[in-house]
Amino acid sequence: RREFSSKLQNERIKKNCDDEDASTEMGEGLDEWAAAKTLIKPPDQLELTEAELKEEFTRILTANNPHAPQNIVRYSFKERTYKPISYVDQMAIHFSLNGNMILKDSDEGRCQNARLSTEAGKFIAAGEEEAEETGTAEAAEAAEAEELPPPRPKERKLANQFNFIERASKTLNNPLRDRACQSEPTPCKNFSATANQWEIYDAYVEELQKMEKSKEKEKPRAHIAKKEEKRRGRKSTSLESQSDDITKVSKAAKIMERMVNQNTFDDIAQDFKYFEDASDEYRDQQGTLLPLWKFQYDKTKRLAVTAISWNPKYKDLFAVGYGSYDFMKQSQGMLLLYTMKNPSFPEYIFSSESGIMCLDIHNDHPHLVAVGFYDGNVAIYNLKKPSSQPSHKSSAKSGKHMDPVWQVSVLFLSSNLLLFMWNLLCLQNELVHTDVIKLSVEGTTMQGPEGLQLQTFGCGTSFDFHKKIDYLFLVGTEEGKIYKCSKCYSSQFLDVFEAHHMAVDAVSWNPYHMKVFISCSSDWTVKIWDHTIKTPMFIYDLNSAVGDVAWSPYSSTVFAAVTTDGKAHVFDLSVNKYEAICTQVVVAKKKNKITHIQFNPVYPVVIIGDDRGHVTCLKLSPNLRRMPKEKKGQEVKKGPEVEIAKLDKLLNLVREPAGQAGR
Repeated sequence: RREFSSKLQNERIKKNCDDEDASTEMGEGLDEWAAAKTLIKPPDQLELTEAELKEEFTRILTANNPHAPQNIVRYSFKERTYKPISYVDQMAIHFSLNGNMILKDSDEGRCQNARLSTEAGKFIAAGEEEAEETGTAEAAEAAEAEELPPPRPKERKLANQFNFIERASKTLNNPLRDRACQSEPTPCKNFSATANQWEIYDAYVEELQKMEKSKEKEKPRAHIAKKEEKRRGRKSTSLESQSDDITKVSKAAKIMERMVNQNTFDDIAQDFKYFEDASDEYRDQQGTLLPLWKFQYDKTKRLAVTAISWNPKYKDLFAVGYGSYDFMKQSQGMLLLYTMKNPSFPEYIFSSESGIMCLDIHNDHPHLVAVGFYDGNVAIYNLKKPSSQPSHKSSAKSGKHMDPVWQVSVLFLSSNLLLFMWNLLCLQNELVHTDVIKLSVEGTTMQGPEGLQLQTFGCGTSFDFHKKIDYLFLVGTEEGKIYKCSKCYSSQFLDVFEAHHMAVDAVSWNPYHMKVFISCSSDWTVKIWDHTIKTPMFIYDLNSAVGDVAWSPYSSTVFAAVTTDGKAHVFDLSVNKYEAICTQVVVAKKKNKITHIQFNPVYPVVIIGDDRGHVTCLKLSPNLRRMPKEKKGQEVKKGPEVEIAKLDKLLNLVREPAGQAGR
C-alpha cells in the first residue's frame, strides 16, 4: 500500500510540472503574435470620427421580398403613358411540406386503426398455435402409426370487390392532376381603344348606312321572295312546327284548363244554356238577373273596369280595360280578354304604363283591339302577335291628345276639345291623325291677354256613330250638352241638345231606329231622344249617378243602365214605359261601384264591371227578353221593321205637334 501511494504522488507532481511548462510556452507565443499583427485598410475607406462611430442607427425589419420585381408598368389609356404599378406581391415561399398525418376521428384514420387491430390479433393467434404444437408433439408421435384422414385445404377468403379501397405504399397517395394541361389553351386577344362622343356617333352613322343599303337591295328581291315563299311554305311550316313546341304545350295546357273548368262549372254552364226561371210566370212582368260567372285577375284588384266590349266574331270572347277614374291615383293599366269557356283565367294579358280608359274591337278584323289611354295616346293591339306591346301606338311626335281619351271607335274622342280621326298606315307602321271637329261653346268667351276674347270649347266625354248613316255621330260633353256632328264639317256642328246638368257619361244610338238615341249622366237621369226634337222623349230618374247605359241587341225597346250604388236596371218600354222591370243589386259591398254594362250580341247574358276589377256575367230571365206572342192562325212577324214599328208606336204617344215632348 505504501509503495502504491508513493507512485500516485510522483505521477501527480510530474503532471503539474508539465502543465506549467506548457502554459508558459503558450503565453510567450501569444505575446509575439499580438505584437506582430498590423491592420491593413483599403485606400478608399471612409474615415469617421469617434462621434460618428459612436452614433447608433436603428435597423428596421420589413416583410418585403427582395426578389420581387419593382419595375412593372402598365399602359394607361387615360393619360396615354406607361405607369409603374405601386402594389407588388411581396409573398415569398421558402419551404413547403405536405404532411402525411391523418386525424384519428376521420374515416381514413378509423380504417387504419381497424386494420392494425386485426393484424395484432392474427399475431397473438399465431403464438398460441405454436404453444399448442409443442404440447401436442408427443401425442402426434404416438399416433403416427395410426392412419390419419387426408387434411382438408383451408378455405381461402375471397376479396369483396365491392368494398375495395385503393392504397399505395411509400408513395404519394392519390396525387391531384390538372386536366387543363392536357387541352389546348383558349386563344386570348388584347384589344384597346378609346370611346368618345364623335366616335360613337360615327359608328351609329355607319350602321344606319349599312341598314339603308340592305333595304335597297331587298326591294328588287321582294317579287322573287314572294314566289320563293310560296314554294317554301310547306318547308317553313314544318320547321315552325318543330320550333314551336312550347306554344303547342301552352295550347294543350289551355285546352286542359278549359276542360277542367267546364267540369268544375258544369252546373253553371247548364244554367247558361238551358235554365229558364219558371217563377217569371208569377211575377207580373217582373224579371231577374241570374249570376253565372265572376271574372277576376289578381293583378287588377286595385284597378277599375273602365271599358268592356264583346268580340264581333267570337261571341263568347270579350275584352276588358282597366284603369282608374281618380286622377290623383293613376297607375298602370291592363287589357284582358276573357272567354266564357274559361272563367278562371284570361285568354290574353296586356299591360300598359298608363291606365286604359276605353277600347273597341274592329268589326272586320276581330284580332285588332283599339285602346285609348289616360295620357292621351291611342294604340292598337294585335292578338295574333305574341308580343305584349301594341303593334301601333301614337306618340307626341306623330300627334296625341292632351287629355285622357274617354272613348274610342272609328274615331277617338278626348277632352282636349278636338275629335281626331286616326288612319292606320300599314306601310309605315304608324298612326296618323286628322282633326274632325272642334266643340266650341256658343255664347261663352274668355278674357285673354291684351283684351282679346277667346272662344271656349267643350270637353268631350262620350260619343257614338250612327249605325247606318256613317257620317253622323253624337258627342257628349262634361257640360251636359250633346252635340250632333258630321264628318263633313270640321268647324261647325249640326245641333246642340241641352241634355243634362252634369257630365254625359254615355250616349248610344238605337240599333234599329234611325232617329232614336239614349244618354245617361251623373245627374241620376237616363233620357231617350229623337235627334229631330230638342227635348227628350222619356226621362228616368234612378236615384244615383248613372255610369253606363246600353241598348239590347234583340229588341228596340229594351235597355239597361247601371248606377254607382251597385244596382242594375233593365227597362222594356213595350211592357212598362214608366218604371224598370228589373232592379237588382249586383255588387254587395257598399264602397264598390258599377262602372259599365254590355249586352251579348247573341246569348241572353250581360256583363257588368265594377271599380274593384271584377266582371260579373248574368243571365236575363224570360220576362226581360219577352218576344211577341203567337196568335192563332197568324204568323209572328220578326225583323228590323217590326222593331222599328214597335218603338214608333211608343214615340207617337209622347210626340206633340209643337215639337215638344213630355213624359
